[in-house]
Amino acid sequence: MITPWVACEMAVSSDQARDLDNLLDNLAARFDGPGVSAIALMGSHARGEAGPFSDIDLLRLVMGPDKPPGDGSHWIGERLVTVSTRIWQELETIFQEPEEACNYLLGLQTARILVDREGRFAAVQRRARDFRWDEAMQARANRCAAAALVGWIEEVHKGLEGLRRRDVGRLLHAAFGMSWGLSRVVMVQRGVLQASDNDIWRTLNEAVGPETRWARLRRAAFGLETDAAPPPPLEEQVRAGLALYGETVALMEDALPEPEREMILATVERIRLALGESRYAST
Repeated sequence: MITPWVACEMAVSSDQARDLDNLLDNLAARFDGPGVSAIALMGSHARGEAGPFSDIDLLRLVMGPDKPPGDGSHWIGERLVTVSTRIWQELETIFQEPEEACNYLLGLQTARILVDREGRFAAVQRRARDFRWDEAMQARANRCAAAALVGWIEEVHKGLEGLRRRDVGRLLHAAFGMSWGLSRVVMVQRGVLQASDNDIWRTLNEAVGPETRWARLRRAAFGLETDAAPPPPLEEQVRAGLALYGETVALMEDALPEPEREMILATVERIRLALGESRYAST
């Protein structure tokens, strides 16, 4: 039996959906134009997960290379609307490059098509839904993760020198690299697809394990409190992040290619010596 309260909620929900449909029709017309062959709604609104502060994310596809005006953020009908335009050929990187696949593949799978003059977006969406992370993609992911670990070595050194000098600037650089940077390294190497950037915390915890040392160190590196302790100060965040670098390497050590492997392992040893008897030292 449907109660009056439930019936009222259903009516409101239906009205909101109708309002969104009307707005999307207007937005598609507004941001359409010469050269635009497809427009799709991406993100939380396409997935049916939007909240009152969620932006409306539109993707336009063109044959290129000239892109029509309109990219960027817009305030329309008291909603934040973000518009981006890509050339059709650029979508191929989503199926070939591990980081692009992690960032955008789920978005293609769940997109809501608003304009598709030649049926090309529907074909790309079918391909995205049929995608499989194969051995060739994993080999590329290993190389990409190794290159990223080498790239974050500079932040490791900023962290070590920041701790030595108690230099907030260096520590903040290190804290970013040893939290968000290392999270994205694991995302790519493990092939963890993201519906949005908002999901990276949850999906990586699920992929690696919420009770693993890696997950505990990442929590400290992000400066998050636990049931047993308040948020750690910046210097402790960086020490945890440095330890997280070593733990991240341990997750994928067998997959690290040369010549990056030698440099990465040397960095892990430098961290081990620097942390000494720290609570974050490896055991």
